[in-house]
Amino acid sequence: MKKLKSNQDDLLLALSQAHRQSLFNYVYRMTADSGLAQDIVQESLLKAWKHPSILEQGNDSARAWLFTVARNLVIDDRRSARFRRESATEVLPELPTADETNAVLDAWLVSDVLATLSEVHRRAIVSAYYLGNSVAEIARQEEVPIGTIKSRLHYALAALRLSLQERGAGQ
Repeated sequence: MKKLKSNQDDLLLALSQAHRQSLFNYVYRMTADSGLAQDIVQESLLKAWKHPSILEQGNDSARAWLFTVARNLVIDDRRSARFRRESATEVLPELPTADETNAVLDAWLVSDVLATLSEVHRRAIVSAYYLGNSVAEIARQEEVPIGTIKSRLHYALAALRLSLQERGAGQ
């Protein structure tokens, strides 16, 4: 039995060495998937190993049998549920986007809190923090001293902080 097994292994090795590359090329042309082609070549050789009578046939007969098995395996794969339900693509149908919910809620909260400020305090905050103006620029626009703008910003920020704390967002 050991001698028979060794002979069978030698025949399979010779068959594999003689036909593996051309069988791979054949399957790859049908599938355009090197991983699948390698799997089908491996499966074809496994089937040959399971059928010792194939290994004992002539080289041309064994080659024809291998190519037929490989072709049938490709057809079986194409008919499978996996193939019908899955498709490889480089582009995702929809790209994931960041969740903007918190940003929208924060903007809503800040807008609501800004509405509680007096007009002069709100203008000072918007000019400084949203428009990016310096204290000197705001003072020039409002036609008031720089110290007044600094004072307005100080008291406006304190009022904003208190209002946010009252709403549970200032911690």
